[in-house]
Amino acid sequence: MTWFSVFTAEMLNDRPKNHLGALLDIQFTEVGTDSLTATMPVDERTHQPAGILHGGASVVLAETLGSVASYMCIDPEKYVAVGLEVNANHLRPVKGGRVTGICKPLHIGAKTHVWEIKIYTDAGKLNCISRLTVAVINKP
Repeated sequence: MTWFSVFTAEMLNDRPKNHLGALLDIQFTEVGTDSLTATMPVDERTHQPAGILHGGASVVLAETLGSVASYMCIDPEKYVAVGLEVNANHLRPVKGGRVTGICKPLHIGAKTHVWEIKIYTDAGKLNCISRLTVAVINKP
């Protein structure tokens, strides 16, 4: 198992609501043995002026998934996980519905984690692929 302790989607959704992920209604839906899944609506909150999903919103979903996944891998009494680098390739426009991000580890080391996040449309088409690198540092 990849995770430091047992987590459920309900536990992850029951976190404080004063953050960007909550504003965009990102909801965790599944915790697998080595994956984490969440959804985000494609609506006026996440659109760009042309009426399609804003690339930055996709990056927020990707970074939320990878950051939370890193948190799930570490002892939170000793360490914190902070983003180092994120990239994203936006492959197709999305006008509405929800997108689903699936996060899987590429590397889980003592000091760095690298995550691959694939984001799909309601129709199951890949619309964004992202990679997030996270640093694991001692808790201040």
